[in-house]
Amino acid sequence: MAKVVVSKIKLQIEAGQASPAPPVGPALGQHNVPIMDFVRQFNDRTSKMEPGTVIPVIITVFKDRTFTFVLKSPPASYLLKKAAGIAKGSGEPNKEKVGKVTRQQLEEIAKAKLVDLNAYDLDAAVKIIEGTAKNMGLEIVSG
Repeated sequence: MAKVVVSKIKLQIEAGQASPAPPVGPALGQHNVPIMDFVRQFNDRTSKMEPGTVIPVIITVFKDRTFTFVLKSPPASYLLKKAAGIAKGSGEPNKEKVGKVTRQQLEEIAKAKLVDLNAYDLDAAVKIIEGTAKNMGLEIVSG
């Protein structure tokens, strides 16, 4: 017999740095999930990733208080900021450009994100990442 799903929780947590503090504790606590079990498992699975990398996670909570979770690839905005070497995107992306990324960097990010994107091929994935870059105030240069 299949387990009954009570809830799906979506969080973004830095790799290897999950703790019972917000946002993890309150999100799991309201569903009576053993918080420390999740924290331990998440930190074990993300320990080999670069520290500080933001990892989206989807936690499926079952009626018997057990859970499973799926790790996703880092958000496109995080990867673009890292590629451009900037701290944050532009407040006015149409007027103020804050950095530059190359077409090759866009392709690398698209390859990393392809499994999580709603795209059938790499060209479509690159267009999605390019749109995100433009909305962040990044200039796309050939090279």
